[in-house]
Amino acid sequence: MFQSRSSLHVMKYASLLGLAFPWAVYADVIDDSHLSLTARNLYLNRNFTNKDPAFPKIGNWSQGFDLQFKSGYTDTPLAVGLDVDGQYAVRLDAHGNDGSLPYNPVTEKTANDYSRAGATLKMRYSKTELKVGDYKPFLPVASNDPSRQLDTIYQGAVLESREVENLTLTGGRFWSAVTRQSSDHEQFYRNGTLDSDDSMGLDFGGATYALRPNLEATYFYGVMHDIYRQHYAGVKHTGDLGAGYKLKTELGYFNNSEDGDARGGEVDNRSYSASMIVSHSGHQFGVAYERMLGETGYPNINGYIPQPFLPNFAGLGFWNAGERSWSVRYGYDFAAAGLPGLTLLTRYIKGTDIDRGQGLADGRESERDIWATYVVQSGPLQGLSFDFKNIHVQQQYGNDYDEFRLATSYTWRFW
Repeated sequence: MFQSRSSLHVMKYASLLGLAFPWAVYADVIDDSHLSLTARNLYLNRNFTNKDPAFPKIGNWSQGFDLQFKSGYTDTPLAVGLDVDGQYAVRLDAHGNDGSLPYNPVTEKTANDYSRAGATLKMRYSKTELKVGDYKPFLPVASNDPSRQLDTIYQGAVLESREVENLTLTGGRFWSAVTRQSSDHEQFYRNGTLDSDDSMGLDFGGATYALRPNLEATYFYGVMHDIYRQHYAGVKHTGDLGAGYKLKTELGYFNNSEDGDARGGEVDNRSYSASMIVSHSGHQFGVAYERMLGETGYPNINGYIPQPFLPNFAGLGFWNAGERSWSVRYGYDFAAAGLPGLTLLTRYIKGTDIDRGQGLADGRESERDIWATYVVQSGPLQGLSFDFKNIHVQQQYGNDYDEFRLATSYTWRFW
Protein backbone atom coordinates (compact mmCIF):
# COMPACT_ATOMS: atom_id res chain seq x y z
CA MET A 1 0.00 0.00 0.00
CA PHE A 2 1.11 3.59 -0.61
CA GLN A 3 2.12 5.68 2.36
CA SER A 4 -0.90 7.09 4.18
CA ARG A 5 0.86 10.37 4.94
CA SER A 6 1.48 10.99 1.24
CA SER A 7 -2.13 10.13 0.43
CA LEU A 8 -3.25 12.77 2.90
CA HIS A 9 -1.06 15.30 1.10
CA VAL A 10 -2.75 14.39 -2.20
CA MET A 11 -6.24 14.90 -0.75
CA LYS A 12 -5.19 18.11 0.96
CA TYR A 13 -3.84 19.68 -2.24
CA ALA A 14 -6.86 18.51 -4.23
CA SER A 15 -9.24 20.00 -1.63
CA LEU A 16 -7.42 23.33 -1.74
CA LEU A 17 -7.68 23.38 -5.51
CA GLY A 18 -11.39 22.59 -5.40
CA LEU A 19 -12.19 25.29 -2.86
CA ALA A 20 -10.21 27.96 -4.66
CA PHE A 21 -11.86 27.85 -8.08
CA PRO A 22 -15.26 27.00 -9.60
CA TRP A 23 -15.48 24.05 -11.97
CA ALA A 24 -15.63 26.26 -15.08
CA VAL A 25 -11.95 27.13 -14.84
CA TYR A 26 -10.93 23.46 -14.78
CA ALA A 27 -11.28 22.87 -18.52
CA ASP A 28 -7.58 23.41 -19.25
CA VAL A 29 -6.61 21.42 -16.14
CA ILE A 30 -8.17 18.30 -17.66
CA ASP A 31 -7.69 19.02 -21.37
CA ASP A 32 -3.94 19.66 -20.96
CA SER A 33 -3.35 16.82 -18.51
CA HIS A 34 -1.23 13.70 -19.10
CA LEU A 35 -1.32 10.25 -17.49
CA SER A 36 1.53 7.76 -17.94
CA LEU A 37 2.79 4.53 -16.42
CA THR A 38 6.43 3.44 -16.70
CA ALA A 39 7.42 -0.17 -16.03
CA ARG A 40 11.10 -0.78 -15.29
CA ASN A 41 12.81 -4.14 -14.79
CA LEU A 42 16.27 -3.94 -13.22
CA TYR A 43 18.89 -6.63 -12.72
CA LEU A 44 22.10 -5.75 -10.86
CA ASN A 45 24.96 -8.06 -9.93
CA ARG A 46 28.18 -6.97 -8.21
CA ASN A 47 31.04 -9.44 -7.81
CA PHE A 48 33.85 -8.46 -5.42
CA THR A 49 37.24 -9.39 -6.82
CA ASN A 50 39.61 -8.37 -4.02
CA LYS A 51 41.08 -11.03 -1.73
CA ASP A 52 38.76 -12.39 1.00
CA PRO A 53 35.86 -9.92 0.64
CA ALA A 54 33.22 -9.80 3.39
CA PHE A 55 30.57 -10.67 0.77
CA PRO A 56 31.59 -12.39 -2.50
CA LYS A 57 28.68 -10.77 -4.33
CA ILE A 58 25.58 -8.64 -3.85
CA GLY A 59 22.74 -7.72 -6.16
CA ASN A 60 19.04 -7.81 -6.90
CA TRP A 61 16.39 -8.30 -9.53
CA SER A 62 13.28 -6.13 -9.24
CA GLN A 63 10.27 -4.81 -11.11
CA GLY A 64 9.14 -1.23 -10.62
CA PHE A 65 6.22 0.94 -11.70
CA ASP A 66 5.98 4.73 -11.82
CA LEU A 67 2.53 6.31 -12.30
CA GLN A 68 2.49 10.02 -13.16
CA PHE A 69 -0.50 12.33 -13.56
CA LYS A 70 0.37 15.85 -14.68
CA SER A 71 -2.49 18.32 -14.91
CA GLY A 72 -2.82 21.42 -17.00
CA TYR A 73 -3.46 24.83 -15.41
CA THR A 74 -6.63 26.65 -14.52
CA ASP A 75 -7.70 29.46 -16.84
CA THR A 76 -7.16 32.17 -14.22
CA PRO A 77 -4.63 35.03 -13.76
CA LEU A 78 -2.92 32.92 -11.12
CA ALA A 79 -2.97 29.56 -12.89
CA VAL A 80 -3.13 26.49 -10.62
CA GLY A 81 -2.56 22.79 -11.24
CA LEU A 82 -1.95 19.54 -9.43
CA ASP A 83 0.42 16.66 -10.24
CA VAL A 84 0.08 13.27 -8.56
CA ASP A 85 2.67 10.47 -8.52
CA GLY A 86 2.96 6.93 -7.21
CA GLN A 87 5.81 4.42 -7.32
CA TYR A 88 5.90 0.73 -6.47
CA ALA A 89 8.63 -1.93 -6.74
CA VAL A 90 8.66 -5.63 -5.98
CA ARG A 91 11.72 -7.75 -5.30
CA LEU A 92 12.09 -10.72 -7.63
CA ASP A 93 15.43 -11.86 -6.23
CA ALA A 94 18.09 -10.35 -3.96
CA HIS A 95 21.33 -11.18 -2.19
CA GLY A 96 22.88 -8.58 0.10
CA ASN A 97 22.55 -4.81 0.15
CA ASP A 98 23.47 -3.13 -3.11
CA GLY A 99 21.73 0.18 -2.37
CA SER A 100 18.78 -0.46 -4.68
CA LEU A 101 16.04 -1.82 -2.39
CA PRO A 102 15.15 -1.34 1.29
CA TYR A 103 17.48 -3.45 3.42
CA ASN A 104 17.34 -4.33 7.13
CA PRO A 105 20.92 -4.63 8.50
CA VAL A 106 19.67 -6.41 11.63
CA THR A 107 17.85 -9.23 9.86
CA GLU A 108 20.10 -8.93 6.78
CA LYS A 109 17.02 -9.17 4.57
CA THR A 110 15.79 -7.11 1.63
CA ALA A 111 12.17 -5.95 1.68
CA ASN A 112 9.71 -7.90 -0.48
CA ASP A 113 8.38 -4.64 -1.94
CA TYR A 114 8.11 -0.93 -1.25
CA SER A 115 6.10 2.05 -2.44
CA ARG A 116 5.50 5.78 -2.13
CA ALA A 117 3.00 8.35 -3.35
CA GLY A 118 2.72 12.10 -3.32
CA ALA A 119 1.49 15.22 -5.03
CA THR A 120 2.72 18.60 -6.23
CA LEU A 121 0.62 21.75 -6.10
CA LYS A 122 1.79 24.14 -8.82
CA MET A 123 0.98 27.80 -9.36
CA ARG A 124 2.03 30.00 -12.27
CA TYR A 125 1.83 33.73 -12.86
CA SER A 126 3.37 35.17 -16.00
CA LYS A 127 6.79 33.46 -16.30
CA THR A 128 7.09 32.59 -12.61
CA GLU A 129 6.12 29.19 -11.22
CA LEU A 130 5.88 27.85 -7.67
CA LYS A 131 5.76 24.10 -6.95
CA VAL A 132 5.02 22.71 -3.48
CA GLY A 133 5.26 18.99 -2.75
CA ASP A 134 7.18 16.25 -4.58
CA TYR A 135 10.06 17.43 -6.76
CA LYS A 136 12.90 15.86 -8.77
CA PRO A 137 15.58 18.58 -8.93
CA PHE A 138 18.59 18.94 -11.18
CA LEU A 139 20.45 21.69 -9.34
CA PRO A 140 24.03 22.11 -8.11
CA VAL A 141 22.77 21.94 -4.50
CA ALA A 142 20.37 18.98 -4.94
CA SER A 143 19.87 16.37 -7.64
CA ASN A 144 17.75 13.37 -8.50
CA ASP A 145 19.06 9.79 -8.60
CA PRO A 146 17.57 7.64 -11.42
CA SER A 147 20.37 5.05 -11.31
CA ARG A 148 18.48 2.22 -9.56
CA GLN A 149 14.85 1.10 -9.38
CA LEU A 150 12.89 4.02 -7.89
CA ASP A 151 14.10 7.62 -8.15
CA THR A 152 15.06 9.92 -5.33
CA ILE A 153 12.17 12.33 -4.65
CA TYR A 154 12.52 15.54 -2.65
CA GLN A 155 9.70 17.29 -0.86
CA GLY A 156 9.71 21.05 -0.61
CA ALA A 157 8.80 24.35 -2.23
CA VAL A 158 10.60 25.63 -5.35
CA LEU A 159 10.09 29.00 -7.03
CA GLU A 160 11.44 29.49 -10.56
CA SER A 161 11.23 32.76 -12.48
CA ARG A 162 12.10 33.67 -16.07
CA GLU A 163 10.65 37.19 -16.07
CA VAL A 164 13.97 38.71 -17.20
CA GLU A 165 15.17 37.66 -20.64
CA ASN A 166 18.06 35.14 -20.55
CA LEU A 167 17.91 34.95 -16.73
CA THR A 168 16.51 32.05 -14.68
CA LEU A 169 16.15 32.60 -10.93
CA THR A 170 15.55 29.58 -8.67
CA GLY A 171 15.01 29.45 -4.92
CA GLY A 172 13.27 27.43 -2.29
CA ARG A 173 13.48 24.93 0.51
CA PHE A 174 13.60 21.13 0.62
CA TRP A 175 12.64 19.68 3.99
CA SER A 176 12.95 15.95 3.25
CA ALA A 177 13.81 13.34 0.63
CA VAL A 178 12.80 9.75 -0.04
CA THR A 179 15.92 8.01 -1.33
CA ARG A 180 16.18 5.30 -3.97
CA GLN A 181 15.89 2.47 -1.41
CA SER A 182 13.20 3.85 0.91
CA SER A 183 9.47 4.45 1.20
CA ASP A 184 9.69 7.22 3.77
CA HIS A 185 10.67 10.86 3.49
CA GLU A 186 13.58 11.53 5.85
CA GLN A 187 15.13 14.75 7.03
CA PHE A 188 18.55 15.44 5.53
CA TYR A 189 21.78 14.37 7.14
CA ARG A 190 25.33 13.96 5.91
CA ASN A 191 26.07 10.61 4.31
CA GLY A 192 28.14 8.40 6.60
CA THR A 193 26.80 9.98 9.82
CA LEU A 194 23.88 9.03 12.07
CA ASP A 195 20.34 9.84 10.97
CA SER A 196 19.89 11.48 14.37
CA ASP A 197 22.32 14.18 13.17
CA ASP A 198 19.69 15.56 10.83
CA SER A 199 18.83 19.01 9.55
CA MET A 200 15.57 20.92 9.56
CA GLY A 201 15.94 21.58 5.85
CA LEU A 202 17.95 22.68 2.83
CA ASP A 203 17.45 26.31 1.77
CA PHE A 204 18.84 27.39 -1.58
CA GLY A 205 18.86 30.09 -4.21
CA GLY A 206 20.62 30.68 -7.48
CA ALA A 207 20.69 32.15 -10.94
CA THR A 208 21.63 31.06 -14.45
CA TYR A 209 22.28 33.79 -17.02
CA ALA A 210 22.78 33.26 -20.74
CA LEU A 211 25.52 35.74 -21.60
CA ARG A 212 25.25 34.60 -25.22
CA PRO A 213 23.21 31.87 -26.93
CA ASN A 214 26.16 29.48 -26.48
CA LEU A 215 27.52 30.76 -23.14
CA GLU A 216 25.88 30.64 -19.71
CA ALA A 217 27.02 31.26 -16.15
CA THR A 218 25.48 29.81 -12.98
CA TYR A 219 25.74 30.61 -9.29
CA PHE A 220 23.96 28.77 -6.46
CA TYR A 221 24.05 28.96 -2.69
CA GLY A 222 22.64 26.36 -0.34
CA VAL A 223 22.60 25.79 3.40
CA MET A 224 21.71 22.50 5.00
CA HIS A 225 21.00 23.91 8.43
CA ASP A 226 23.40 22.81 11.17
CA ILE A 227 25.36 20.65 8.73
CA TYR A 228 26.98 22.59 5.86
CA ARG A 229 26.93 25.67 3.62
CA GLN A 230 27.65 25.42 -0.07
CA HIS A 231 28.57 27.83 -2.88
CA TYR A 232 28.68 26.80 -6.53
CA ALA A 233 29.83 28.73 -9.59
CA GLY A 234 29.95 27.32 -13.08
CA VAL A 235 30.34 28.28 -16.73
CA LYS A 236 29.19 26.32 -19.81
CA HIS A 237 30.15 27.08 -23.40
CA THR A 238 29.31 25.36 -26.68
CA GLY A 239 31.39 26.27 -29.70
CA ASP A 240 31.21 25.42 -33.39
CA LEU A 241 34.68 24.46 -34.62
CA GLY A 242 33.61 24.12 -38.24
CA ALA A 243 33.52 21.09 -40.55
CA GLY A 244 30.82 19.55 -38.33
CA TYR A 245 32.90 19.62 -35.12
CA LYS A 246 31.47 21.02 -31.88
CA LEU A 247 33.19 21.67 -28.55
CA LYS A 248 31.40 21.76 -25.19
CA THR A 249 33.37 23.16 -22.24
CA GLU A 250 32.34 23.30 -18.57
CA LEU A 251 34.10 24.83 -15.57
CA GLY A 252 32.85 24.31 -12.02
CA TYR A 253 33.74 25.34 -8.46
CA PHE A 254 32.25 24.24 -5.11
CA ASN A 255 33.05 25.74 -1.70
CA ASN A 256 31.69 23.77 1.29
CA SER A 257 31.97 24.59 4.99
CA GLU A 258 30.11 23.58 8.15
CA ASP A 259 27.01 25.41 9.36
CA GLY A 260 25.66 26.03 12.85
CA ASP A 261 26.06 23.01 15.13
CA ALA A 262 28.05 21.16 12.45
CA ARG A 263 26.15 17.92 13.02
CA GLY A 264 28.15 15.15 11.39
CA GLY A 265 31.47 16.89 11.95
CA GLU A 266 33.80 19.32 10.23
CA VAL A 267 33.21 20.32 6.61
CA ASP A 268 36.18 21.90 4.85
CA ASN A 269 36.07 21.17 1.12
CA ARG A 270 36.65 23.03 -2.11
CA SER A 271 36.59 21.49 -5.56
CA TYR A 272 37.65 22.70 -9.00
CA SER A 273 36.69 20.91 -12.21
CA ALA A 274 36.99 21.32 -15.94
CA SER A 275 35.66 19.18 -18.77
CA MET A 276 35.69 19.28 -22.57
CA ILE A 277 33.74 17.17 -25.06
CA VAL A 278 34.38 17.24 -28.82
CA SER A 279 31.61 15.80 -31.01
CA HIS A 280 31.46 15.04 -34.73
CA SER A 281 29.21 12.81 -36.84
CA GLY A 282 27.97 10.64 -33.96
CA HIS A 283 31.36 10.49 -32.20
CA GLN A 284 32.07 12.08 -28.81
CA PHE A 285 35.47 12.34 -27.15
CA GLY A 286 35.85 13.97 -23.75
CA VAL A 287 38.32 14.63 -20.95
CA ALA A 288 37.77 15.99 -17.43
CA TYR A 289 39.90 16.97 -14.46
CA GLU A 290 38.77 17.43 -10.87
CA ARG A 291 40.60 18.51 -7.72
CA MET A 292 39.45 18.27 -4.09
CA LEU A 293 41.02 20.67 -1.59
CA GLY A 294 40.56 21.05 2.17
CA GLU A 295 40.56 18.78 5.21
CA THR A 296 37.45 16.78 4.32
CA GLY A 297 35.79 15.24 1.30
CA TYR A 298 32.73 16.56 -0.51
CA PRO A 299 29.66 16.54 1.84
CA ASN A 300 27.33 13.99 0.27
CA ILE A 301 23.63 13.86 1.24
CA ASN A 302 22.23 10.74 2.93
CA GLY A 303 21.22 7.99 0.54
CA TYR A 304 24.39 8.53 -1.54
CA ILE A 305 22.55 11.03 -3.71
CA PRO A 306 24.78 11.76 -6.73
CA GLN A 307 26.39 15.06 -7.69
CA PRO A 308 26.27 15.35 -11.51
CA PHE A 309 27.86 18.82 -11.36
CA LEU A 310 31.12 17.02 -10.48
CA PRO A 311 32.19 15.66 -13.90
CA ASN A 312 33.96 12.59 -12.50
CA PHE A 313 31.11 11.39 -10.31
CA ALA A 314 30.30 7.80 -11.32
CA GLY A 315 29.87 4.49 -9.45
CA LEU A 316 32.56 5.91 -7.17
CA GLY A 317 32.26 9.53 -6.10
CA PHE A 318 35.92 10.55 -6.62
CA TRP A 319 35.25 13.22 -4.00
CA ASN A 320 37.54 12.16 -1.14
CA ALA A 321 39.70 14.64 0.76
CA GLY A 322 42.69 15.74 -1.30
CA GLU A 323 41.73 13.61 -4.31
CA ARG A 324 42.85 14.47 -7.82
CA SER A 325 40.94 12.72 -10.59
CA TRP A 326 40.96 12.77 -14.36
CA SER A 327 38.82 10.96 -16.88
CA VAL A 328 38.63 10.19 -20.57
CA ARG A 329 35.44 9.16 -22.37
CA TYR A 330 34.28 8.07 -25.79
CA GLY A 331 30.70 7.83 -27.01
CA TYR A 332 29.03 6.98 -30.29
CA ASP A 333 25.47 7.49 -31.56
CA PHE A 334 24.83 4.75 -34.12
CA ALA A 335 22.16 6.88 -35.80
CA ALA A 336 25.08 8.33 -37.76
CA ALA A 337 25.70 4.81 -39.13
CA GLY A 338 22.04 4.16 -39.93
CA LEU A 339 21.10 2.48 -36.63
CA PRO A 340 18.97 5.05 -34.76
CA GLY A 341 18.20 4.30 -31.12
CA LEU A 342 21.55 2.65 -30.32
CA THR A 343 24.18 4.56 -28.32
CA LEU A 344 27.44 3.58 -26.64
CA LEU A 345 29.45 5.30 -23.90
CA THR A 346 32.78 4.24 -22.42
CA ARG A 347 34.69 6.08 -19.70
CA TYR A 348 37.82 5.61 -17.59
CA ILE A 349 38.40 7.59 -14.37
CA LYS A 350 41.55 7.60 -12.23
CA GLY A 351 41.78 9.14 -8.74
CA THR A 352 45.00 9.68 -6.78
CA ASP A 353 46.34 11.53 -3.70
CA ILE A 354 43.41 10.49 -1.49
CA ASP A 355 44.07 11.82 2.02
CA ARG A 356 43.31 8.89 4.36
CA GLY A 357 44.23 10.73 7.54
CA GLN A 358 47.28 11.55 9.62
CA GLY A 359 49.98 8.89 9.47
CA LEU A 360 48.32 6.93 6.64
CA ALA A 361 49.60 6.65 3.08
CA ASP A 362 47.59 8.36 0.36
CA GLY A 363 45.23 6.14 -1.63
CA ARG A 364 44.20 5.76 -5.23
CA GLU A 365 41.22 4.32 -7.11
CA SER A 366 39.94 3.83 -10.64
CA GLU A 367 36.75 2.99 -12.51
CA ARG A 368 35.97 1.85 -16.04
CA ASP A 369 32.41 2.11 -17.39
CA ILE A 370 30.78 0.67 -20.50
CA TRP A 371 27.18 1.73 -21.15
CA ALA A 372 25.04 0.69 -24.11
CA THR A 373 21.42 1.79 -24.70
CA TYR A 374 18.92 0.79 -27.35
CA VAL A 375 15.42 2.25 -27.82
CA VAL A 376 13.02 0.54 -30.24
CA GLN A 377 12.18 3.11 -32.90
CA SER A 378 9.00 1.76 -34.50
CA GLY A 379 6.37 -0.95 -34.41
CA PRO A 380 4.17 -2.14 -31.51
CA LEU A 381 7.14 -1.98 -29.09
CA GLN A 382 8.19 1.54 -30.06
CA GLY A 383 9.78 3.26 -27.04
CA LEU A 384 10.87 0.05 -25.30
CA SER A 385 14.41 0.65 -24.02
CA PHE A 386 17.28 -1.62 -23.02
CA ASP A 387 20.17 -0.34 -20.91
CA PHE A 388 23.33 -2.33 -20.20
CA LYS A 389 26.11 -1.10 -17.95
CA ASN A 390 29.35 -2.67 -16.79
CA ILE A 391 31.38 -1.03 -14.02
CA HIS A 392 34.89 -2.20 -13.12
CA VAL A 393 36.28 -0.68 -9.90
CA GLN A 394 39.72 -0.95 -8.30
CA GLN A 395 40.55 0.65 -4.94
CA GLN A 396 43.93 0.49 -3.26
CA TYR A 397 42.38 0.58 0.21
CA GLY A 398 38.86 -0.62 -0.49
CA ASN A 399 36.82 -3.16 -2.41
CA ASP A 400 37.45 -4.10 -6.03
CA TYR A 401 34.43 -5.24 -7.99
CA ASP A 402 32.81 -5.91 -11.34
CA GLU A 403 29.18 -4.83 -11.62
CA PHE A 404 26.64 -5.58 -14.34
CA ARG A 405 23.30 -3.80 -14.69
CA LEU A 406 20.57 -4.59 -17.18
CA ALA A 407 17.41 -2.50 -17.24
CA THR A 408 14.41 -2.55 -19.55
CA SER A 409 11.68 0.07 -19.42
CA TYR A 410 8.51 0.98 -21.25
CA THR A 411 6.07 3.86 -20.82
CA TRP A 412 2.35 3.69 -21.57
CA ARG A 413 0.94 7.15 -22.30
CA PHE A 414 -2.80 6.95 -21.72
CA TRP A 415 -3.50 10.52 -22.80
